[in-house]
Amino acid sequence: MFSRIGAVALALALAIPGTSLAAKVKIGFINTITGAEAPIGENLTNGVTLALEDLKKSGVDVELIKEDDTGKPEKALSAFEKLATRDNVAGVVGPYTSACANAVASQADRYKVPQLIPAAAKEDITRKGHQFVFRLNAPADVYSSVLMDVIMSLDKPKTIAYVYANTDFGISTVKTAQEYAKKLGIREVANEKYQKGAPDFRSTLTKIKTLNPDLVFMVSYEVDAITLMRQSREIGLTPKAFLGAGAGFTTAQFLAQKKISNLVFSSTQWTEDVNWPGARNFYNRYKAKFGKEPSYHAACAYEAMMIMAETAVKNHGDREKTRAGLKSGHWNGIMGEVKFADYAGYTNQNNHQMLVQQVQNGLYETVYPAKFATKKPIYPFKW
Repeated sequence: MFSRIGAVALALALAIPGTSLAAKVKIGFINTITGAEAPIGENLTNGVTLALEDLKKSGVDVELIKEDDTGKPEKALSAFEKLATRDNVAGVVGPYTSACANAVASQADRYKVPQLIPAAAKEDITRKGHQFVFRLNAPADVYSSVLMDVIMSLDKPKTIAYVYANTDFGISTVKTAQEYAKKLGIREVANEKYQKGAPDFRSTLTKIKTLNPDLVFMVSYEVDAITLMRQSREIGLTPKAFLGAGAGFTTAQFLAQKKISNLVFSSTQWTEDVNWPGARNFYNRYKAKFGKEPSYHAACAYEAMMIMAETAVKNHGDREKTRAGLKSGHWNGIMGEVKFADYAGYTNQNNHQMLVQQVQNGLYETVYPAKFATKKPIYPFKW
């Protein structure tokens, strides 16, 4: 972490001779600060807070302008317009949710403001050819494929049931999961879509129990993830594996539910025990400052803000030059190597390596891929 800060300071001093490193740069940050997804949004806010501390140490003075979209696309749109026109920011980090990030993406090209998405996964966001939109995290297809890959390394499951929120993230992730499962020869026995925030899933889960699937694949935000697992235990649903596609299955709040979170697999963009530069240091600093473990959302937001601010200040806040800098740049930090590339129909997409973690004895443990694993996966599932 500190070697990176020193390198950034030197680079900026060389890039901007005759200054104390850099003038203040305005960066917008659109996040879900209030509303149903606020617990995960808090992780992003905290990650950005740590990024600002490190940027300041390296001489990068950021004027951060925060906007709360409350998880609603229409509010995200008005927030982006304000940042682009009234606030005249050099770039924007966010929004968090897929629905909000997808809505805002077209505005980035319209106003020619670089947008760096830290954690929204819907594939379409970077498949529309937008030149000012960049994404740090892996898209939805990787959330599903990496989960099935870990199971295929252990067994040959025959059937799968899907339970997911009726959101852009849920629909997109399950669509890719269905396609990948079909290639692997795993037969779908249930497809259950629900309205986010539903209080009772027992009838749906009972229906799935009668079908006895090998795998239950879930896409949910935090409150729903906890409710789904609690009610799965109540009715005795016991597949060979519960697979949680990131989001609500990766938070400190989910982990704290020890009776229901144990042995659940979840795909994740980041873990503290991965050997990416500064990952463990970030985890320790975050826990010391905020009194809880960070989710991958915090790490994504930290790295996105570091990259956006460094690039913007190097280019004196010029939006077009900042866009070009993001396009041509290469970074290696707590999210591993970052390079925004065009591939497989994506534009300005970082080809990020996703990981699989499993709750074991009250802790998230990295279990896949093997080169990053700190523990072996426990399979099959049991209460």
